[in-house]
Order: sequence, then C-alpha cells, then structure tokens
Amino acid sequence: MEDLRYPLGKFEAVANPTSEHRKQWIEEIAQMPEVLRSTIKGLTEEQLNTPYRPGGWTVRQVVHHLADNDMNATLRFKRGLTEDAPTASSYRENLWAELADYNMPVEHSLHMLEGLRGRLTALFRSLSLSELDKTVVSPSYGTMTLYEALQRFAWHGRHHIAQITSLKKRQGW
Repeated sequence: MEDLRYPLGKFEAVANPTSEHRKQWIEEIAQMPEVLRSTIKGLTEEQLNTPYRPGGWTVRQVVHHLADNDMNATLRFKRGLTEDAPTASSYRENLWAELADYNMPVEHSLHMLEGLRGRLTALFRSLSLSELDKTVVSPSYGTMTLYEALQRFAWHGRHHIAQITSLKKRQGW
C-alpha cells in the first residue's frame, strides 16, 4: 500500500542544494500544470472518479487538492518572505477533499494551478539565497527554510502526478 501511496518514495530534502538544484525545482514547478494536464488528458469521467489506490483520493480529488495546496503554498511563501518565521497555517486536506467543489470539473483547478504556478515561478526566480534562508514554521514539519519548502513544493506536484501515472499504468489506460 505504501508503494501505491508514495510511488516516488517519501520526501527527502537535499542536504546541500546547488544552484542547479534550485533551477531544476523552479522549472519543475513551472511545468507542473502542463505535465498534469497531459497526464489526465483523455480520461473519462469514470476514470477521473477512480481512486489512485484503495481508500485513496480519486484522480479528480488529487487535481483539486493540488490547486488547494498551491493556494496555501502561495500564502506560506509570501508570509515567509515578509514576516519573521511565521507559523504557516495548516488545513484539513482530507476534509477539504470531501467538499462539494471537489466534484467540479478539473478544468477549474487546472486554471488555478496555471495562474498560481505562473506567479510563484516568477517569484522564485527573483529570490536571492538569503531570502531562501528565511524560515516558516509548519505545524506538520516544524521550522524549515524556504529553500526546503521549495524542494518540498516541487516534490509534492511530482508525487501526486506519479500517483495518477501509476494508476493509469496499473489500469492500462
């Protein structure tokens, strides 16, 4: 079950990231909406409503979750840049995934992802290393630098796309 939940494995931060790592993560963040759109292209309503693993979210819920996560990440990064070690808000993602808006067409969340990621990419490309050394306090992960948060953010998109890709492969879609 862990392989289905974490097809790429759990997040592991790069201890001493280089400028090449940073460029790679930012580019991955920028391209994620297009990769996601391509990954779900042609899926039927039934396929979008299929859980990526037993007891897991449907593909549709994963897409909407990614948009919700990006909204929260935007606030986390902006607060981290403009406040002293703010406590990042958390949200009850499992409960959010059961709200009525998670039944909407995925196109709404794809548009949100394109807009949010476009803005975040521009912001990330402008940041100095000293700005990335600023911290936020996560209720789940404790104090982390924005550099670690950037890594985690890039991984998060890759992680959920891998869940969908893994499902498609297992189902022969």
